[in-house]
Amino acid sequence: MRAIRGLWRWRGNPLCRTTDLAEAWLALTSLLLIVCVAPLIGVLVGGAAQSALQRSVREQHEMRHRVTATVVRALERSRLTVDPEGASGDELRSRVLAAWTGPDGSRHEGPVLVGIDRPDSGDRFAMWTDVRGREVARPLDSATATTHAVLAGVGTAVAAAALVEAARRIVVWRMVRRRYARLEREWERAGPDWGRTGAGS
Repeated sequence: MRAIRGLWRWRGNPLCRTTDLAEAWLALTSLLLIVCVAPLIGVLVGGAAQSALQRSVREQHEMRHRVTATVVRALERSRLTVDPEGASGDELRSRVLAAWTGPDGSRHEGPVLVGIDRPDSGDRFAMWTDVRGREVARPLDSATATTHAVLAGVGTAVAAAALVEAARRIVVWRMVRRRYARLEREWERAGPDWGRTGAGS
């Protein structure tokens, strides 16, 4: 709004310099880009990210299978063992030797992390495997994918707005430097006689 008011105020003003008008038009253009174009870029990037992530969610749910495993015995528990997929990142997990049957009917046994505080032999828990029964991470869910897409869109819009503002500031800085350079040249031209008129020297 300041840019629009500035353009209107300078309209037809004899004191208005060309650089003043250029700065006002630059500010107005930057404002329009930040308000209209940056959000549009954010929506486009967010939409593309949403499509890609939802496709990945579908593929992961097709390729990963939830099976039930049985604890054979508990293994030594490490205080540093955490769930990398956990929301807080500090949820303690227990290491156990487990046995399970893969989706293809193959039998597997190996060390896995479980969310059981004190696992005993025979305890059952759910885990994710690929089609051959190998342990894999839990598939991405649709809500998490949407959250990531929204964050990507918002981040892109903010980055685009910051880029426009940075470009505007650089251009204004260069215009001010040129203005000061012209002023210095004019000052040097007026130079030694400045202020001496009528002094009798």
